[in-house]
Amino acid sequence: MHRLLPLSEVSSTQCFSNVRLVATDMDGTLTRKGKFTSELLQSLQDLATAGIKVVIITGRSAGWVSGLAYYLPIVGAVAENGGLFFLGGSDKPVTLTPIPDLIAHRQNLASAFQQLQTQCPQIQESADNRFRVTDWTFDVQSLSIDELKTLSHLCQEMGWGFTYSNVQCHIKPLGQDKANGLLQVLQEYFPEYNTPEQVVTVGDSPNDESLFDHRYFPLSVGVANVLEYANQLQHHPVYMTSAAEGEGFCELARMIL
Repeated sequence: MHRLLPLSEVSSTQCFSNVRLVATDMDGTLTRKGKFTSELLQSLQDLATAGIKVVIITGRSAGWVSGLAYYLPIVGAVAENGGLFFLGGSDKPVTLTPIPDLIAHRQNLASAFQQLQTQCPQIQESADNRFRVTDWTFDVQSLSIDELKTLSHLCQEMGWGFTYSNVQCHIKPLGQDKANGLLQVLQEYFPEYNTPEQVVTVGDSPNDESLFDHRYFPLSVGVANVLEYANQLQHHPVYMTSAAEGEGFCELARMIL
């Protein structure tokens, strides 16, 4: 792993003075012990007041994300790791991954999950699958790195993509990831932010890895808990906050502001 540059050692005038949009993961990046804090909500409001747009990009389900996009001071939220987009203030999703037959798609995902259970009988379907459209999730707890690698390989053999976070594992369409979803959203809804230094991406775990791909997002930040996954990431963030989880995001927000 290459050395991550501590955010505290970077001058804001060097890198962040031109940032106009923050694209951030949610769980483990905005949350603290699974919850939003008052400090986090204030940071989001401060960014909005300063004209800095925030887009949340999460693996959480469409059902969860529709509420986030409506109530939080953000300009939009991407659900299911790039599957759908909710424009701020709207509860109607825009599909980023085309699905011609939704019923068949859900049936195929359920069948893929059943196949994975034959190899790892302990995996349990996530409670939020009833709110999902494009992907299928199961709990990541108790799974070892070797088991995660096996599950990823099995998904590839079945023609599915696979990723995981600190919360869930995802069976998903091939090519569906946070980077592809964000690039579509930027092109369609925020074309004015067309230079790399205007967008910063933020995350903490393997399902954020595409947001750390320097080819697309040269300005990326990991909150401190990203180090837990350092050996599992091919792409690493350029900078790292000194604080973990939501406190790390607030650290970045102060730097930008």
